[in-house]
Amino acid sequence: MNDPAQAGMAPVANEEALLAALRAGDSAAYRGLIATYGPRLRAAALRLLRNEADANDVVQETFLCAFRSVGRFEGKSQIGTWLHRIAINAALMRIRSRERHPEEEIHDLLPRFTDGGQHPTHQHAFAELPEAAALREEAASIVRDCIGRLPENYRNAILLKDIEDLDYPEVAKALGLTLNATRIRIHRARQALRGLLAPHFETDTR
Repeated sequence: MNDPAQAGMAPVANEEALLAALRAGDSAAYRGLIATYGPRLRAAALRLLRNEADANDVVQETFLCAFRSVGRFEGKSQIGTWLHRIAINAALMRIRSRERHPEEEIHDLLPRFTDGGQHPTHQHAFAELPEAAALREEAASIVRDCIGRLPENYRNAILLKDIEDLDYPEVAKALGLTLNATRIRIHRARQALRGLLAPHFETDTR
């Protein structure tokens, strides 16, 4: 369910040359790095923080951290991937520093069943899977809006897994959860998201 506007951090033409220039303190290379990756890092931070000022601060923190540690970066991953991980960690640190609230539940958004295991109301079939529809630019804003309606603890889990493309162990570490709890949280978030998307993408099969 990757956001089409944020479908990964594409590598620059010559990463080795860029990395060498950065290590040498080339100011043009630094400016190019910011111009290339800044907007995408800001979009990722904004999805998690939902606050433009905080997202801008995270981007600044990301580049400052990258510039200070570029000498230790071994180049085993793409530069964009490295920057993305720094930005996600900075955003999550900012979330943790906020005043803590009790974790919100998601029960009201999950599918409901009768005692016999049946849906109490008529169910609709999707004309196409929301995952496929989300690839279309006109559907992306609907998906983002529906993700935004999820409780924060579930929203962040699905954002990290399905939008920011972290794997389950990375999400578990980022959120301070066990691997099993992470899988359950993401599964419930996907169920709730599917229900929120249904009115936009369903077709009545009666």
